[in-house]
Amino acid sequence: MLSSMSVKNLTVFSEVIFNFAENLNVIIGPNGAGKSHVLKAAYTVAAVSAWGEKDSGSATPTKSYLETAIAKKLRGVFRPDELGRLARRQSGRSRCEIEAKFKAKSLRLGFSFNTSSKTEVAVDHCPSKWEGQPPVFLPTRELLTIYPGFVSLYETTELSFEETWKDTCLLLGAPMAKGPRLKEIQNLLDPLEEQLEGKVVLDSGRFYLKTSNGTIEAHLVAEGLRKLAMIARLIATGSLIGTGSLFWDEPEANLNPKVIKKVAKTILQLCQSGIQVFVATHSLFLMRELDILLKQAKKSGGLSGLERRFFGLHPTGEGVSVEQGETIDDIGEIDSLDEELEQSDRYLESEAT
Repeated sequence: MLSSMSVKNLTVFSEVIFNFAENLNVIIGPNGAGKSHVLKAAYTVAAVSAWGEKDSGSATPTKSYLETAIAKKLRGVFRPDELGRLARRQSGRSRCEIEAKFKAKSLRLGFSFNTSSKTEVAVDHCPSKWEGQPPVFLPTRELLTIYPGFVSLYETTELSFEETWKDTCLLLGAPMAKGPRLKEIQNLLDPLEEQLEGKVVLDSGRFYLKTSNGTIEAHLVAEGLRKLAMIARLIATGSLIGTGSLFWDEPEANLNPKVIKKVAKTILQLCQSGIQVFVATHSLFLMRELDILLKQAKKSGGLSGLERRFFGLHPTGEGVSVEQGETIDDIGEIDSLDEELEQSDRYLESEAT
């Protein structure tokens, strides 16, 4: 579980520290403010730490392995021409530095590279242990419809898609979980399958929604429901059970407000189950819905112990700055949100005249 991440000279950021909550983390900002970059940097750290033991064949992390693995993962996730392109643009050379701290101090990982780096990363702080649970990254679009053959094509062909797509497709294709976790899995699946009005099944390499009226190809299911179906499948395989982490980039993309409400509810259910969730968004509707659900749950005592953290990204001449706190009111004014509020005011005024 990530507790903080300090970033220096990464893309649009000069020097910032993100102090994460154990449950819900919402990153808010206008386009170009680096929301996705925060998610991708944190995901890279979590993924390398989680898969390190299996990929390296060693029970103990080593600098030599991490330097290669981190560089490869950064290039796969961000897709720059060269690694140094991820360092913040400014006069002269600059050095990008990233340090991630976990709840377990033994997992702390720090690394750096400069603007001239092609594939070279220096590990400045090596963890003494590996993380156990692989993270999940959901991009802005659903992946059920591209799943058939995507992983094999990605591994044998030079494709421009981000590596997060391949990682998630591998998790989507994992076998269904069995054993003592089934009760917990079903408790999370029941409300999702109620919203989907069916179960997500994988048959002959393709995904379907099995309903009481028959089986429907994933391609024929509304995109918003396909996003919920991805979550349902990842829960069913055990990828989103226990103490894992979910990174979700603009979950509201291409969704109508009715489905966004369902997505917000699902996010909080995952948080309540023990998953650390990271969401990047510029949707006022999604944030309001999360706020409403949190307030309703607080009154009923349902989510009283849920930790949440909001991060407001603010572009400046010296790089993007970050304001953070437990409520939306703590993160300063976000221009894109103000525009939505201002439009609502103008609409009400036009209706009154």
